[in-house]
This record gives sequence, structure tokens and C-alpha cells, in this order.
Amino acid sequence: MGAREAFRSIGRRAVAAAGTVALVAVPLAGCGEDDDFANEERPAAPIVVTAKVDSQKVAVSPREFGAGLVNFTVSNQSDDPVTLTLVGPAPEDNEESGEIPPGGVGNLKASVAEGDYEINGGDRSDAKPAQVTVGADRPSSKDDLLLP
Repeated sequence: MGAREAFRSIGRRAVAAAGTVALVAVPLAGCGEDDDFANEERPAAPIVVTAKVDSQKVAVSPREFGAGLVNFTVSNQSDDPVTLTLVGPAPEDNEESGEIPPGGVGNLKASVAEGDYEINGGDRSDAKPAQVTVGADRPSSKDDLLLP
């Protein structure tokens, strides 16, 4: 078989393979089109709120934010173990972190509703509590890219 015949053979196989790909691709082109798809609201993306507990007070930043899922990152800068405690307008709004050792960092995940909250260092802390205000629900994250 000469070079010209080998190229023709390769060309015929390429055309046959392209035809097969086209036959498979045509039915798949219609997949995923559903006119009944409901683009429903998603919850707001979680926010991070920082808290510092020292021997004097509890400091929280930001002090005002919208309702939804909140991840509190807590730094214990006191000499005693603390438990970050979130006291809300209703008993079901109350949340508590695990014990955070002196010099340690802890977390508290909470879904907060609208209202005024007190954040303190727990029973063993003498730090003055912080006050935060939770406003209306934060907007949906349905149009935000790269969210889990």
C-alpha cells in the first residue's frame, strides 16, 4: 500500500468516525432543556462574624448583619476557658460553642433570626457581653457562582 492509499484509508476512517460522533451528538443536544425548571430561591450564603473574648469584654465584628447562617470565629484572649454563648430573643435562638481554652480559637455555627442578641463568654467569664442586631433575611445566593 502506497502513501496515497494510506491517506485515503485514514481519511475514510476519519469521515466514518465523525459521522458516528454526529449521530450520537444530535440526540444529546436536546438533553437538559426543561421548560418547567423552577429556579427556586436558595438560602443566603453563610457569613463569618469574628468575636474576641478577653478579661474585660466580648467584642464582635460586624455588630449588625442580616438573618441567616452565621459562622462565628472566636478568639479567647483571656486567662480562663470560655464558651461563646449566643442569647437570642427566643429560647430556641440560644446557641453555645464548645469550651475554648485560654489563647485558643473556636467556632460556633448558628442560624440566626431577626432580633437583638447578647453574646457572652459563658458562665466562667467575667467579660462584659456584646450586643448584636440581626436584621431581615439576607438575599438569596441563587445567582452567586462558585458556592458549595
